[in-house]
This record gives sequence, structure tokens and C-alpha cells, in this order.
Amino acid sequence: MITRRAERPSLWSNLFDDDFFAPFFTTRHTTMPAVNIREDEKKFTLDLAVPGMDRKDLKIDLNDDILTISSEQKEEKEENRDDYKRREFSYSSFCRSFSLPENINKDKIEANYKDGILTVVLPKEHEDKSKVSRQIKIS
Repeated sequence: MITRRAERPSLWSNLFDDDFFAPFFTTRHTTMPAVNIREDEKKFTLDLAVPGMDRKDLKIDLNDDILTISSEQKEEKEENRDDYKRREFSYSSFCRSFSLPENINKDKIEANYKDGILTVVLPKEHEDKSKVSRQIKIS
């Protein structure tokens, strides 16, 4: 049996490791936020986990039966000192779209953002639940 010695990582592989650059650069990853969808008799509720975002960075659009929730964040930092200059920038975005069922009252959709959770309430239209009884004549 031939065994290989475990190779130690070289200085160069560690040099470009994320942990090496962490103190120097801020990186944001573009990811799709997690969503929970709940339904009861009166409404659907969407809860999106978007921690660290500001309310002004979030956008909700309704186009026909498509509800689109999106965000775009841009950030630039510049630091000048006697012996060096550092300039950083970051960018993150996401876009999620949902096809709405026909029974949504589109005029009464509401949204709230608190503690990193965007909650969108989609009220259902009241359906006429009265049953019609009649006798049908056979011809």
C-alpha cells in the first residue's frame, strides 16, 4: 500500500485565501434571500430574510399577476493616509418574482420591513360563498 504524505499548503495558496484578505476588503455575495410563504383563509404572507439591508434599498413592483421584490446596494469607501491610499467598493443585488393567484386583492397588498425581515401581505378577495339553490327543468 502506498501512502501519501499530507501536503502542507504553500505560502502562495494561503496568500490568496479569503481569510488573508478579510481585514483589507469587504466582500458581499449576491445570494437569493430565503422566503417563507404562509396561507390562511384571508391572506398569503411572504417573509423574506434580507438582514443588513436598508428599507430604501428594497423595491416591490406589481405588474399584472407578477410580484417582483428586488434590491440593489452599492457602497464605496476611500481612506487616505500619509503612506497609502485605499479605495474599496462593493455591490450586491437580488430579484425574486412570484406569480400571484387570481384571488389576490391587488389594491390592498401591504409590506413591512423590521429586524431584517421583509413581510408582504397579499389579502385574498372575498369570494361569494352563498350557495345558489334551484331546480333545473329537464327539457
